[in-house]
Amino acid sequence: MKRRKFLRNVGVAGSGAFTLAGIPLNLQSKSLNMFRSVAGSDNDKVLVILQLHGGNDGLNMLIPVEQYDTYYSRRANIAIPAKNGVRKMIPLDGTLPIADQVGLHPDMLAAKKLYDKGKMTFVQGVSYKNNNGSHFRGRDIRFMGGGSDDYYSSGWVGRYLQNDIAPKVYPDDYPNSDNKDPLAIELGSEVSLIFHQEGNIPASISLGNDPESLARLVEELEGFEDEGLDPRGTPPEFLRASPYGKEMDWLLGLEDKTEDYAGRLFDVYQKASESSVPYPETYPFNAPKNSLRNRLTPQLKLIAKLLDGGGDGVKTKVFLLKLGGFDTHAEQVESYDPTMGVHAAQLFHITSAMEAFQKDLQERGIEDRVLTITTSEFGRRIASNGSYGTDHGKGAPIMIFGKGVQPGVVGTNPDLTQSNVEMQHDYRQLYATILQDWMGVDESIVTNSVFYGNFIDGPNEDGGTYTKLPLIGNNLVTSVDDFLNRRFFLEQNHPNPAGNYTNIKFYVNSSGQLQLSILDMKGRIVKKVLSGYHSQGEYNVPVDLHGIQSGTYIYQISQGEWKASAKMIVIK
Repeated sequence: MKRRKFLRNVGVAGSGAFTLAGIPLNLQSKSLNMFRSVAGSDNDKVLVILQLHGGNDGLNMLIPVEQYDTYYSRRANIAIPAKNGVRKMIPLDGTLPIADQVGLHPDMLAAKKLYDKGKMTFVQGVSYKNNNGSHFRGRDIRFMGGGSDDYYSSGWVGRYLQNDIAPKVYPDDYPNSDNKDPLAIELGSEVSLIFHQEGNIPASISLGNDPESLARLVEELEGFEDEGLDPRGTPPEFLRASPYGKEMDWLLGLEDKTEDYAGRLFDVYQKASESSVPYPETYPFNAPKNSLRNRLTPQLKLIAKLLDGGGDGVKTKVFLLKLGGFDTHAEQVESYDPTMGVHAAQLFHITSAMEAFQKDLQERGIEDRVLTITTSEFGRRIASNGSYGTDHGKGAPIMIFGKGVQPGVVGTNPDLTQSNVEMQHDYRQLYATILQDWMGVDESIVTNSVFYGNFIDGPNEDGGTYTKLPLIGNNLVTSVDDFLNRRFFLEQNHPNPAGNYTNIKFYVNSSGQLQLSILDMKGRIVKKVLSGYHSQGEYNVPVDLHGIQSGTYIYQISQGEWKASAKMIVIK
């Protein structure tokens, strides 16, 4: 392919993105060493970062059960009902200490399902010291991996990639059979600070609106012949060492890399099968029109297809995707119903789309590889304002999704008598833990080269010590089984053997339709003990066995996807 009229046709300088399935993609890049080897990583784990633009209100997402009266008094015009009405908060986990118990927003039913499957973790009070409540500064701080007084020119993901993965010489060594994919992909039209490396010139180039047009648009870009320049578009020799020459070298290299990686991603996208999992497309309730469409769905579907690729998916390590609409100073809820509105729709979009994403990854056989974490520049204040909204605050909970999480709630509920949700966990504690326990990065690199401080077990600013957070399950099966067995269990009936009476004790950690039956050894139901809606909690059910002959039986319980059974002996 001949050299192309790069700047004129693309129309953007200093940028590296194209679109796939209508979504702009930005590729992690580095000047003269632009794309680095993914083969150096010793695992195939992937991190997806979901940025919630605007500052998410965590208190209407995780509602403190024990402090509900205070919660209601501080934000009566937007408070989620605790008990009355069809739409009320969903109790998350009755096994937690009472001070830690929370209720979910009623539109987060999908999050409750993921939590009960052991595929979700909440972390309370995430922030950084001296959070100033600024959108742009707050976003930069979380992306650069620093504190309120730091001004790094690089981002923490860029430093992780730079230090953890062996560099190769660009462009001579790229692409090759072992290194076909970009290290990181950002979905959107910008290149965020999170991916910058020291000495890096980030770049985004928009190429096309859908996968079918992508390759064609790359091929159709024109050459430089009519510009009166060197046919390669390179500057004169005396300018080669100048900033202009270096930038031009980088742009011409980016041109080639855009062609290489656009073709590769398009090929992977075409090879991947369409998902058989139905993703949510619209918000099913009354909400402002601009909140009805689920803008997260196409981004997650694209990531699933790229990672699958018909068995030859991308080896990209980090994805960044974005969802806006969280700056809810006004009309966070509908005036006639605090459970409806913009924020409700966003919580539905996130959790329902993530539930579909997890199912999609599972069906594609890659669920073990992917972890997703949310981030937002700050939370909202504890008290609501007079406009049915909330103003800029400090700390807020984050959500982590995936089969590899250690499920649960990390931290406790905030003190609602204060004006702000105070910090319990520095955001760098979360990312340091994920880099070490999920991505397999050596602790010395995390401490010395990524975050410039020990946020795993080093000293903190208050004179104490950071502790490693229980975010990642060391054994995917064992950690989830232990979690589920403490939250859904069926005990041995008592007495057993039984005569005409016995008791069956069980605990369910969610509310819903429940069935409890006694079956003979051929699987036929001989007695229906319970059938109907049951709330979260412990039950001790007396069972009348008159009319049941002596013998061995099975009693079986089911609620949603949880099922359990045990053996019962009846002697008359």
